[in-house]
Amino acid sequence: MPRYLIVHAERRGDDTVIEDPHLTVEFTDGWVLFKDRDLVQPNRVVLAIPAVQVARVERVDEQQGSAGQEPEPRKE
Repeated sequence: MPRYLIVHAERRGDDTVIEDPHLTVEFTDGWVLFKDRDLVQPNRVVLAIPAVQVARVERVDEQQGSAGQEPEPRKE
């Protein structure tokens, strides 16, 4: 499930995590837009934040296919 960590530029330590099965993020015209790819209302904006208030956005969900798998041992 897509999950994004929003690190705020001014509010240190008051970061936000947003997640939804159909969530996408778009950076446009000075805004960070989180959209829902819902079939009923495609590209519906669920959260909009002025880009100047955001230090960074990180996708923090687990990648598809990697859940439940252990990493391969490193060769030394």
